[in-house]
Amino acid sequence: MRVLFVGTPEVALPVLHALLDSPEHEVVGVLTRADARKGRGRTLRPSPVAAVAREAGLDVRTPSTLRDPETQDWVRSLDADVAVVVAYGRLVPPELLDVPEHRWLNLHFSLLPRWRGAAPVQRAVIAGDDVTGACVFELEAGLDTGPVLARLEEPIRAKDTSGDLLDRLAQAGGPLVLDVLSRIETGSATAQAQPEEGVTLAPVLATADGEVSWTAPTAVIDRLVRGVTPAPGARTVYGESRFRLGPVTPVDGVTDLAPGEIRASKHEVLVGTGDGAVRLGEVAPAGKSWMPADAWARGAHPEPGARLGTDTSATTAGEEA
Repeated sequence: MRVLFVGTPEVALPVLHALLDSPEHEVVGVLTRADARKGRGRTLRPSPVAAVAREAGLDVRTPSTLRDPETQDWVRSLDADVAVVVAYGRLVPPELLDVPEHRWLNLHFSLLPRWRGAAPVQRAVIAGDDVTGACVFELEAGLDTGPVLARLEEPIRAKDTSGDLLDRLAQAGGPLVLDVLSRIETGSATAQAQPEEGVTLAPVLATADGEVSWTAPTAVIDRLVRGVTPAPGARTVYGESRFRLGPVTPVDGVTDLAPGEIRASKHEVLVGTGDGAVRLGEVAPAGKSWMPADAWARGAHPEPGARLGTDTSATTAGEEA
């Protein structure tokens, strides 16, 4: 089959590689997001999909919008049998979805209709779901509402971050997409409408969504930190500075710490929660690289009763006012 591939981040690469390695399919063009400035030097860099596609000698386009007539004419000129979309990051307008020559398929990392939207894996971890998965569905004008052609399930493990889980789902997505394309070719593919019950939304996560409230229960904090790792990242406040957090470990039997209160010993750093405590893993104080929490504590020497989540400069200013 002639395939137009549409995707941007690293999680889209397993499907692109599967298509490139498949003797039955030809990737005839790639749509991806434009090069972006990244890193401390703000160097202009291509998306992961663009880098791989250009290395493979493919025709890569990076339009700012798919409503551009020139881009739409290019898509039609490819004479593709199918377009495969994986985490593209832009909406496909009705003018392209209605092109009669090919179907638009999307690999989405949830068990639709649960978690429609941009952050399904993160939201599943934060919510405490036991199982998630991936679906290949036909794109239509609604947000992830199209009929489903195939799905797979994946358990969410106790220590999974959203990054861990997304990596597994992305790897499983390649064979799932190839299976759907094979069934489309043979005429055996059947699409099932999504049920009207069980719809939940997964809007993109903002930086503020990673802020830890230490009055929350231990399990909620654990899920939040894992769900926003690696992006947008968990954070709190220590003194006057922002403080980034890696995954934490719930600790049984510690009930004498106030929410946010720090207890540092030689080999661990505990922090109180709304109903217990967690052990910090890696942390990144403002302006510093990631380090083990106990190494941070040996340098910072937190005073007895010191807390995370308390901006002392803000408190002082409020008292002075």
